[in-house]
Amino acid sequence: MLANRLIACFDVKDGRVTKAQQFQDNIDVGDPAELADRLYHEDVDEIVIYDIMASAQKRQIDLAMIRRAAHRTFVPLTVGGGIRHLEDMHEVLRAGAEKISIDSMAVRNPQIITEGSVEFGRQCIVLSMQVKRVEKTATIPSGYEIAIDGARTYTGMDAVEWARRGQDLGAGEIVVNSIDRDGTGSGYDLDITQQITEAVSLPVIASGGAGLVSHVADAFRIGATGAITSSMLYSPRVEHTLTVGEMKAQLGELGERVRPVHSAD
Repeated sequence: MLANRLIACFDVKDGRVTKAQQFQDNIDVGDPAELADRLYHEDVDEIVIYDIMASAQKRQIDLAMIRRAAHRTFVPLTVGGGIRHLEDMHEVLRAGAEKISIDSMAVRNPQIITEGSVEFGRQCIVLSMQVKRVEKTATIPSGYEIAIDGARTYTGMDAVEWARRGQDLGAGEIVVNSIDRDGTGSGYDLDITQQITEAVSLPVIASGGAGLVSHVADAFRIGATGAITSSMLYSPRVEHTLTVGEMKAQLGELGERVRPVHSAD
């Protein structure tokens, strides 16, 4: 059995890592490269960087920022924001990313998933989804709607159906970002996360809401193979943050299989 992954995610705005609650009220955290370096040395398993304004501002991702962060870390780096076409994907991979996250543009142009998968292999293509709990309807039977542009635009698309379609189009991994739980510390939205883990055969990453190590264990137990734990690692809103090593030790005590922490020489 493969070990589950602890993943740090940086929402970058104006060149700085920020932390939001429910995709709003971003507060400053620090420099992306410095934070990446710190968490790499704490043995985080992967890092995700979103240039959160790139799509809304219809501009290219901040490649200089990606290069600086990639230079400081040697774990898999996923990059998203402002990915419009294959050349953008080539640029972020050349800048040091190993995987490409597509979100809003995938909704606008689903074929970009297939194009990226054919060009680079599906293991490089991550479909990131912004999901909001809504009333169940005939068009949204899961009770979760897809949003884009930093939860500013709602699409009328059902989250589970979009996950299935993303898999069919060539995505290699799915990130389920709960708008309702984002930054709240109340736990992941296990309902939609489990619906998606049961609907697809791809690795699914839980995102949005972790406030306790037990929340991470809960996500693993319903089928997620990775968990984004940003607030617990570095949010200024959290009074007592944890190191990656502390989180992994507690998960081990809860019976969860995680990758080991390497002792400093």
